[in-house]
Amino acid sequence: MENDSHVKTAPQQGTVKRKQLRQHIVEIISDSGEGAQKAGQSFGAVCAKMGNGVWTVEIIPADIQPPPRTKESASGIRIRIGSERITNAGDEADLVVAFNEIAPYSRIDQDAFKPGTIMLIEDYWAGHDSSEIRENYARAMEDFEKRGYVVHQIPMEKECLKLVPDAKKGKNMWVLGMLCFIYNRDLRFAQAQVKQAFRKKSRAVVDVNLQLLQAGYEWAVENLDLRYDIPSIETQQELVVMNGNEALGFGVLAAGIEVCSMYPITPATSASHHLAETIEKAGGLVHQAEDEIAAIGFAVGSSYAGKTAVTITSGPGIALKTEFIGLAVMAEVPLVIINVQRGGPSTGLPTKVEQGDLLALLYGQPGDTPKIVMAPSTIEECFHFVVLARQIAEAFRIPVVLLTDANLATGVQPFPRPELKKEWLSPPIDQSPWTEDLQPYAWDKETGLSKRPIPGQAGGMFTLTGLAHTEDGKVSYSPDQNQRGVAMRSRKLATFGKTLKPPQVNGDPSGDLLVIGWGSTRGAIEEAVASAREEGAKVSSLHLRFVSPFEPGLKEIFSQFKQVVAVEINYSDDPDDPMITPENRRYSQLAWVLRAQTLVDIDSFSNVHGQPLRPGHIFNMIKSRLQL
Repeated sequence: MENDSHVKTAPQQGTVKRKQLRQHIVEIISDSGEGAQKAGQSFGAVCAKMGNGVWTVEIIPADIQPPPRTKESASGIRIRIGSERITNAGDEADLVVAFNEIAPYSRIDQDAFKPGTIMLIEDYWAGHDSSEIRENYARAMEDFEKRGYVVHQIPMEKECLKLVPDAKKGKNMWVLGMLCFIYNRDLRFAQAQVKQAFRKKSRAVVDVNLQLLQAGYEWAVENLDLRYDIPSIETQQELVVMNGNEALGFGVLAAGIEVCSMYPITPATSASHHLAETIEKAGGLVHQAEDEIAAIGFAVGSSYAGKTAVTITSGPGIALKTEFIGLAVMAEVPLVIINVQRGGPSTGLPTKVEQGDLLALLYGQPGDTPKIVMAPSTIEECFHFVVLARQIAEAFRIPVVLLTDANLATGVQPFPRPELKKEWLSPPIDQSPWTEDLQPYAWDKETGLSKRPIPGQAGGMFTLTGLAHTEDGKVSYSPDQNQRGVAMRSRKLATFGKTLKPPQVNGDPSGDLLVIGWGSTRGAIEEAVASAREEGAKVSSLHLRFVSPFEPGLKEIFSQFKQVVAVEINYSDDPDDPMITPENRRYSQLAWVLRAQTLVDIDSFSNVHGQPLRPGHIFNMIKSRLQL
């Protein structure tokens, strides 16, 4: 790899050996609508199928049709590939493909590049008819040189016009071919991926995209001296490759859930779109309601009728579903709720990541509304946790919430192909006669559990209400009866908590610092902790999968460390900010709940940048706290 930072055109092919790499981070950025994400998704899939560790993160503009050639229009994807399991998007990019000179600035503003980052930039703008555009391009090239980037100007437009009349409809597959040469990808895998990506198009469309792929590869052979090889991971396991939303959809099928009721909302929509393509083959349906309220109402009705349903949404949708969540708690109707979190509040940052909905799910309904809340930390867990959520919901007659986020939703990662099990599927609806004199809310005083009657069971008719009620379902305003009902619903959480095991500490069981996380931050936290431990830091990490109720033994674990800090993607006050005192400081959400639960002085490290947490930032925090 060249280390100079001067701007140059692509050199002719020479006798350059491929450089062996452990990992690399690639970004493809363009104006919205130019197909950069499809190119990156295809490249990530090719790498995964060749046996590399992969993680992708989509770069999505906030507006649907932002003005072209602006920072606000930048759209694309980050692909991190390696010779080991990749669990997060990493730090600064190593190589960037840009379809214009403006798009990189949106990423520069987010510190996504570093001195030495290689930039392959479309050179069409250097000779554009507009003098203003030509001047902007020249200034950008000079600026990139000053920043220490290694720039190659690439004739994408010119080369694509040899095959298609509109280069915008060809650059992405041409770039895929170029990257396949740079990273020594087998073109057969890429060709298969192109056929898969355009499977719903005509044969002519598929053929021209295959030609663009080949052309990009051949151009790189003749003109680029960037040649890397990232060896595959040796494994005997059969792997599948998908993003988190796809994993959720497959999890719904594996759980035997036959009804998904939803209303479209970013970044959750693709989960239901994927499910809609397959669920009818399994005898189910996806119901797109007129709004979020109707969606959860439909799901509660389906669950009441005997088939536990799922509703999929994001933060603003949760706000609208609040009243029906309370009904499901009070009426003890099992329900699976998937919340793919995004930036807030209100409509906030709809295309960006955040973990800001924890407190809303725990406490966002009027009165006491206990529910079980789970937080998958990997794409594989997105699949398996849906199965577990349905089983728990039915066993405990309670809503179960899965909190994922935009990072998991769009991230692509390979994981072992699940071996499907019959016991994952929901059982047939029980229509055996209801036990005579058994009340529909005959709470067991030790566990809070009760058997659920299903409509249609002989003798099983009962009143279902959102009002306070007695064990036989009749409305009651009795102080003692209301106290008992609230206590029994809460006791189910304690009963479920008894089934959980203490979480495993990643690292030594005691030390100077324990880093706690939940959800999609796991990979970045564990990578940062590993780096710090290599430098002698006495630091470990703990990742929580259950946040209501918590896994047991936390206070004892925390007591073994001098400092405990929660790392999250949500807001917390910086203790050095103006007006902030130890008494009024607001902590990050998990830290807040853990402090109340354990009475341990847990600190927080968080931000709301709308970006996945980087291992480098967490590593620097660890070094600062331990004064390394």
